[in-house]
Amino acid sequence: MAAESGISRVMMTADTVGGVWSHALELASGLGRRGVQVALATMGSPISAMQRAELARLPSVTLHESSYRLEWMADPWADVRAAGEWLLRLERQWQPDLVHLNQFAFGALPFVAPTLLVAHSCVLSWWRAVHGEAAPVEWMRYRRAVIQGLAGADLVGAPTRVMLTSLAHNYGHRQGGMVLPNARSPATYAPARKEALILSAGRLWDAAKNLSALEAVAPRLAWPVCVAGSSAQPTGGVRKSHGVTALGELAPEALAAQFARAAIYALPARYEPFGQTALEAALSGCALVLGDVPSLREVWGPAAIYVPPNDHEALYRALCRLIAGKSLRERYAHKARMRALQFSPERMLDAYLAAYRQVLAPQGLNADARVALAGQRTETVCAS
Repeated sequence: MAAESGISRVMMTADTVGGVWSHALELASGLGRRGVQVALATMGSPISAMQRAELARLPSVTLHESSYRLEWMADPWADVRAAGEWLLRLERQWQPDLVHLNQFAFGALPFVAPTLLVAHSCVLSWWRAVHGEAAPVEWMRYRRAVIQGLAGADLVGAPTRVMLTSLAHNYGHRQGGMVLPNARSPATYAPARKEALILSAGRLWDAAKNLSALEAVAPRLAWPVCVAGSSAQPTGGVRKSHGVTALGELAPEALAAQFARAAIYALPARYEPFGQTALEAALSGCALVLGDVPSLREVWGPAAIYVPPNDHEALYRALCRLIAGKSLRERYAHKARMRALQFSPERMLDAYLAAYRQVLAPQGLNADARVALAGQRTETVCAS
């Protein structure tokens, strides 16, 4: 099938340890429906059996697997450099029309093809949200790498305006960019018969998810609280849950079944640049109780109940209101689902293809000119 967009081959990076993974697969699946082949370059950790099964359902995606450490991990820089060399070799072999980067540092690489860099989250904004202060000096090298990556990319995007704006605040990136919202398919996440159950999901080891707030209030609630997600930290160690039922890391189909049966979804996050699990929960007919942070307000507007992340009593009261009030619960579930349906895969595809065309159109470059531009980028990287 010919690509209706005029773009036939995209090389995309993705990490295997966070929400970018499910986003990348949702986008790659949609690109395949539009006739675009995707070379998916993965890093962070080896592909799991569950992830490999997800990829097997995407004939338009070619997997290129690695386990290079990501730029936000401990002492990653030798791996980041090696990953960059690997990506440049992959580009030469695959010759994509465009390189779509879901990490920062690689924006500074001398790719021949034009680049879109999408900022899904960053350490400096995460640190301030979680710790209430600027990141310590140990993160200055990371900051420099992000600045260089943003400057090197042809176009920068982010899933919310809040995240895009934070790039200016933390890294001085004032060249603007595009808001590219995430999406999930309503065919995968749909309501079922609701039960007296509160659910939360995500990386349980990530302090930004604020699992501790749910653990603090769960023993006093009339309904059980279940949490789904990985508790094993990528840097080592396991976070143990207390006062809640830990479901572990579930296959996508099993997690969708949990969303379908849960009446309430709680994510009292301190930091969440978009909130992929909240979108999945809303499509599944859950009433949403979310951390009162600007990015979640941007996505959900009046379709959720918000609580200050550090106010456990506010979280307890909000959950009790929904438990006690069936009509209130159903009203918020309906509002959340109507809002979630706006974040459709087709809308996401249209936005990303528009971004791709914007990246390609100003170039107006033939292959020789692009090689020359890549040479200029090489000199910049070597000089930094």
